[in-house]
Amino acid sequence: MSTAATDTVGIDRLADHIRGEVVRPDHPDYDDARSVWNGSIDRYPTAVVRCADIEDIRQGLAFARTNDLPVAVRGGGHNVAGFGTCDDGIVLDLRRLNQVTVDPARRVATAGPGTIGAEFDEATQAHGLATTMGVMSTTGVAGLTLGGGIGWLQRAYGLTCDSLLAAEVLTADGELVRASEQDDPELLWGLKGGGGNLGIVTSFEFALHEVGPDVLCGLTAWSADDTADVLRHLRDIGPTLPDEITPIVICRTAPPAPFLPEEVHGQPIVAVAGCYAGPIAEGEEVLAGLRGFGNPVGDAFAVRPYTAFQRMFDASWDPGFQNHWKAEYLAHLDEDAIEVFARYAVGHTSPLSDFKIGMMGGAIARVGETATACPHRDAPFVLNINTRWEDPEESARHVAHTRRLFEEAQEASAGGVYVNFLGDEGADRVRHAYGEDTFARLQALKRRWDPDNVFRLNQNIPPVADRAGTSAHGVTPG
Repeated sequence: MSTAATDTVGIDRLADHIRGEVVRPDHPDYDDARSVWNGSIDRYPTAVVRCADIEDIRQGLAFARTNDLPVAVRGGGHNVAGFGTCDDGIVLDLRRLNQVTVDPARRVATAGPGTIGAEFDEATQAHGLATTMGVMSTTGVAGLTLGGGIGWLQRAYGLTCDSLLAAEVLTADGELVRASEQDDPELLWGLKGGGGNLGIVTSFEFALHEVGPDVLCGLTAWSADDTADVLRHLRDIGPTLPDEITPIVICRTAPPAPFLPEEVHGQPIVAVAGCYAGPIAEGEEVLAGLRGFGNPVGDAFAVRPYTAFQRMFDASWDPGFQNHWKAEYLAHLDEDAIEVFARYAVGHTSPLSDFKIGMMGGAIARVGETATACPHRDAPFVLNINTRWEDPEESARHVAHTRRLFEEAQEASAGGVYVNFLGDEGADRVRHAYGEDTFARLQALKRRWDPDNVFRLNQNIPPVADRAGTSAHGVTPG
């Protein structure tokens, strides 16, 4: 740890000048404050600043810059790469800034940077309104939006970032600026997918859409032996499905859920999950075609509150477990790709693991490839391999399994990766996520707003050319 990092006098002074709280290694909450969702990430910051307002963020940022300390920004802390914490630096914890206000007449919501999906949905669903907000309720709104924003409403209303109307941004120099189509459209473009590279967003303003409060949603499950048939069915029926449904195929071990017979519990299954973002009667007909084939082992599609569906998978994503992810956009589901997925669907190395194949298209594809900093708009599917386990001593086995599946799936690659599904995998994979044109445009924005790369603990866009293969935390790229 550097001398600057142990400057207790300076940290005392910082603590005296903020409304929030400074958590140091001797604080009883330190281990909780430094932790993020992914239990594989184990960092020891010099201090965690629990910010109570924008001025606290500014003070914490200024302290870090003055003392040449790295800065990690924590919103929801859900990012698999663990960028919401750091070693020997300052963590700006924004979780207390979780206010959501809704203007139902304008169909606009404003959210603080510490808001999670459940808090946003609760506020907007009080008016029968929503925005694409991830596939579980614990995801942070900030990271989700800044990386693009895949979720259950994506084919109906686009990615989360597609509904971003404006943002307030604290720059590396401590200036508060507004990004919108009227104020700074290029900065707004960069925030729609460019991650936390351009500054700390202190407020998000979203367009809202009519959804719920009750929707037809859930999942249908089959034995994992039927994975090939399920994937073929999705591939074949996909072009006929309306945009109101975003099907996601989930290959996992069956939990002890009440809608599954006991003999299936603990066995590999394949499921198709989704939420129909339209009239319920219309959805019944659509879903009958999507799930009405073969011999399902369980069905949990029902009319329920949209907020309940957003929480439906939370139990599978509790914090603190070891995690290793790999992901890629898929160009097709041909027979070779289906064979790979069917084979791995019956061979998970952990009962906590899964892999998902989500259907894209719809409103996502109607947004132009260069309209936001989240490209690959024409990819029909996205693959996300989520390997989770308890014992750190077993990491090598699980990581190797994940990488084998990823490598075998490359035959179907569409040539890109969704940035929010990236681990700490190095500079080449970041370029892979954006493509050269988008990366170059983001790099120009980075030179304008953060020429010293203060905000580098992210899927980093360096302001100048960087050595390929480096990673934000200096660990071996995955």
